Amino acid sequence: MDVAAIAHAVEPVLGALGLELYDLDATGPARGRTVRIVVDRDGGVDLDAIAAASQALSPVLDHDPAVQAACPGPYTLEVTSPGLERRLRTPAHFQRALGTTISVKTTAAGAGLRRRGTLTAADDDGIDVEFDTGRERLAYGDVAQARTVFEWGSTGRRTREAARR
Repeated sequence: MDVAAIAHAVEPVLGALGLELYDLDATGPARGRTVRIVVDRDGGVDLDAIAAASQALSPVLDHDPAVQAACPGPYTLEVTSPGLERRLRTPAHFQRALGTTISVKTTAAGAGLRRRGTLTAADDDGIDVEFDTGRERLAYGDVAQARTVFEWGSTGRRTREAARR
């Protein structure tokens, strides 16, 4: 699957709507493939933006020859936001998450456990994460999975008293 061809076709459409392509996935068998397009913008996206993107993207995906070649056959289009706990895959994703708590799973033998830390730096080669045990440099090739972690603070939790009101 050539997701670059799909990305090339959808980015101008999203740009016209004031959205950016955050991520793109095409998964599943040829008969039932799901094309998941993750969109974002400063301040986040709402349901209206997602609906507008879905309506604008559907005809492009259905009729663009490059997309047809990259994703032949039937598909299900899923347009979504990255959410509060965002998957981090590209250097740009990591750079946008600087200063936040992330969960990282590495590829090193015996290190497959998820660890949480603060993302302190990100460049084209890797990331720096401040863990409880100290700061570590991880190359992107050593990161199996990473995502931001939403942490509820005292302002995010509803107390029993507030729930009763």
